Amino acid sequence: MRTVTPGAQASARWLAFACGLALLASCTLAASAGAWVPHLSALFSAGLTPDPDARLPAPTRYSYRGIHTTVASGFEAPLRTRLDATVPAGLGDVLAFYRTELGKLGWQEKTDGAVIAADRVQLAFASPLGPAALELHRRDNSTMVNLVQKNADTATRANVMPEPGQAKVVFSNIGETEAVLTIHERTIRRAGGANAVALDLPPGQYTYELSVPGHAVTTNILTFAAGDTWELTVGRGGEAWSPLQLY
Repeated sequence: MRTVTPGAQASARWLAFACGLALLASCTLAASAGAWVPHLSALFSAGLTPDPDARLPAPTRYSYRGIHTTVASGFEAPLRTRLDATVPAGLGDVLAFYRTELGKLGWQEKTDGAVIAADRVQLAFASPLGPAALELHRRDNSTMVNLVQKNADTATRANVMPEPGQAKVVFSNIGETEAVLTIHERTIRRAGGANAVALDLPPGQYTYELSVPGHAVTTNILTFAAGDTWELTVGRGGEAWSPLQLY
């Protein structure tokens, strides 16, 4: 069972692949309680300046900020890092901040599929580590920030990199009884505690089912984008965990 609290790390998920690789996926929020309250001195400052302590570029002016990561056991660098923030500034100012700061780090903005509107922005980047994306949304008097960077080298070495143009799903059963995943007209059975298995899928939206004896069948719909890897896990008590994007 997973719990996430401010400044605390979620309980670990372990995935053992047939090759013997153990994969740990974790989610970490901001490291201090200050992420949940406005930094008043910075909140009313005139401009947006970069916070040197932020793992991904972020302004010192914010009312909320959280970092989420997925990590492969045995690898120091995370598979995927996501920054969520609420910035009390105009969308145009936040966009200008990120274009400047990401450019300093060698992130190259892609024009294909870019969306720049009055109330939202969606941009893709090629970063030195791998694919990245920036989403901005206007809400009330603030701008919501979602910044994601993937680490292609770690994903390749951890054996969770999808085939080109495909998505990947990892199915893990850490319970004591057999679990069955049905997705894309395929049925995959895994004994309790067996090694996790991975399946490449064409990008798209899929309905899947997870079933365990003695438990109600869990049915869900998940959208798989090209280049994404998702984890579907049955927990120790036979419960289906929420899908988790690993990469």
